[in-house]
Amino acid sequence: MLDAALSLDAPLRPQLAPHHGFLFATGIENSAPTIEGGRIRRDQLRECGHYDRWQEDLALVKELGCDALRYGPQLHTTLRGPGLHDWSFADAGFAELKRLGIRPIVDLCHFGVPDWIGDFQNPDFPQLFADYAGAFARRFPWVQLYTPVNEMFITAVFSARYGWWNEQKTDDRSYVTAIKNIVRANVLAMREILKHRPDAIFIQSESTEAFHAECPRAVPHADFRNAERFLTLDLNYGRRVDSAMYEFLMDGGMTREEYHFFQREAPALKRHCVMGNDWYQTNEHLLNADGHGRWAGEVFGYDTVTRDYHARYGLPVMHTETNLDEGPRGDEAEHWLWKQWSGILRLRREGIPVLGFTWYSLTDQIDWTHALRIQRGDVNPRGLYDLDRKPRRVGLAYRRLIESWRDVLPTQSLCLQVPLAA
Repeated sequence: MLDAALSLDAPLRPQLAPHHGFLFATGIENSAPTIEGGRIRRDQLRECGHYDRWQEDLALVKELGCDALRYGPQLHTTLRGPGLHDWSFADAGFAELKRLGIRPIVDLCHFGVPDWIGDFQNPDFPQLFADYAGAFARRFPWVQLYTPVNEMFITAVFSARYGWWNEQKTDDRSYVTAIKNIVRANVLAMREILKHRPDAIFIQSESTEAFHAECPRAVPHADFRNAERFLTLDLNYGRRVDSAMYEFLMDGGMTREEYHFFQREAPALKRHCVMGNDWYQTNEHLLNADGHGRWAGEVFGYDTVTRDYHARYGLPVMHTETNLDEGPRGDEAEHWLWKQWSGILRLRREGIPVLGFTWYSLTDQIDWTHALRIQRGDVNPRGLYDLDRKPRRVGLAYRRLIESWRDVLPTQSLCLQVPLAA
């Protein structure tokens, strides 16, 4: 429960303290896919008011006491053509972050590409994006933390399997094409950034999933989906995919040379990576005999599924996204926050190096109940602040969590710390 002294009307005072090796973060929601055949751009920076209130938003991050902010310029407005950039908004925002002492985890592609590129079926996208990432690193050499492509798995699934965004495809060949282009773009971008910032750290914000069989006939479907959920990270880290997934990729049009590219180029980049994973109530799925699924709620939970991912890749972990809507009681999101935090503490006690936590996002969002595929303007009350920039109950709870645990974690854990430059 909240302290009695912390009311919803109480002002939040700056609490940013020196970094002690664990990142407490939030994010500015900057999803920007297109829908309806590319006619509508769902730019969440615009829809949630950030373009007009960016200085206020960044000040709120500091008031919370966060060490880091998942944040980035919009790819579709910044990359105007091959080698052509409009840095005006990024210049202002990143200068303010630097002044405030907030470390950005730079999000360079969040679900959408510029209209002139088209979509994730474009084979030119990986190199165009890598060149853009290198240009960003040259312009902002003080930035160390990056998420080049956000949620590669969800980007591919929603764009080229479910048919909701961007190319709006639903066939296996388009899906495999999206996967190989998205992950190749991420790998090439990491390589380009390292040319300009050799100590860069890449935090892969990737959706963590689990699939459960409702009945015996659903077991093969669950087995397939539980292998498929690793595809983007397997390729990104140069891990050999499971045999069924290799056949799926080859049948979907990936060539052996394209597959070998990931095996050859990705392993050297892995030592620069933190396996960021995202967790929501909708990340576990119950499959029926036909392979169709529905949300299962929390069956295993964050810490159990994270153990699977950590065992597979052996990398440090950061909890890079979570949220829950504030419900009729008013405390639903706050309870979810403490549940996620308890899972992190449990993992750290077991020696799994969880290096950070993120409530995403700073403010409420728009139309995520419909996964942005329908434009209704419905407000999702899941931010640390509402869209009037008034603190929600979970925002006050998160500030208290940061204040309470910031100096305690380094003395109670044998875990690694984030190797951040001064």
